[in-house]
Amino acid sequence: MDTVATVTLPIKKVYSGKVRELFQVDDERILLVTTDRISAFDFVLPTPIPGKGKILNQLSLFWFEYLKDICPNHLDIIDFDRYPEILKGFRSILEGRSVIAKRTEKIPIECVVRGYLAGSGWNEYREKGTVCGIKLPCGLRESEKLPVPIFTPATKEELGVHDRNISFAEMEQIVGEKVAGFLRDTSIKLYEKASEWAEKKGIIIADTKFEFGQFHGSTILIDEILTPDSSRFWEKARYKIGQPQDSLDKQYVRNYLEEIRWEKHPPVPALPADVVQRTAEKYARIYEILTA
Repeated sequence: MDTVATVTLPIKKVYSGKVRELFQVDDERILLVTTDRISAFDFVLPTPIPGKGKILNQLSLFWFEYLKDICPNHLDIIDFDRYPEILKGFRSILEGRSVIAKRTEKIPIECVVRGYLAGSGWNEYREKGTVCGIKLPCGLRESEKLPVPIFTPATKEELGVHDRNISFAEMEQIVGEKVAGFLRDTSIKLYEKASEWAEKKGIIIADTKFEFGQFHGSTILIDEILTPDSSRFWEKARYKIGQPQDSLDKQYVRNYLEEIRWEKHPPVPALPADVVQRTAEKYARIYEILTA
């Protein structure tokens, strides 16, 4: 399968992120293209994952539709046949991995919702009994379900700068009390509804993150949602409290990088063929399970 790591089009590129490239369609719309690049620990790896971009894009489309009653989103055109004429010659690159979306003013917060004790949250809990400063009951075990989902925001930094966990009070200072409250409440509602669907499919959503933007005075969902790049997905049939889980998401790549003791600064290591293949398989599997 061919991979798409970079995108060149006859319209203006306005931003290149870790995975997505944004192009200007007009004053109010952007073309958002999801590449096959993969990032970990805030670095883009040199090895793309075949088919990854299409899976992320299509899974996001599924969730945007399923959750639209909770929050409107940035989608404008998802059918390639309705794209502007200037893009029609780029079907092989754009179809399936791109959308035309409303151009929003991005809110600089990653809205993280955690339903289970895992990853950096577990590490902090072992040391302090908290997750992102939120006090949790004593005696919880790794991968255990939390009494209620918790909202743990982080800053959304520019490429190459590490995102930073912040308190809700800090978030209020950045975006204001009203917007902060809306983001928290909406993120938890989105997580809860998505989790109910996933559980019926045999999947636990351990945690996830959402991003929002402002469009003509309204706060809407943007970017991607509930993908294996932005979430931890565990199979219920293999779930065991008290240990790390074999997840269907990007954690597999992070685990590999930890195993080879990469120190999380350049040079960024390439991924071996078997890790690329296994990652592609995990992404394809979670898409098939959740959208079946």
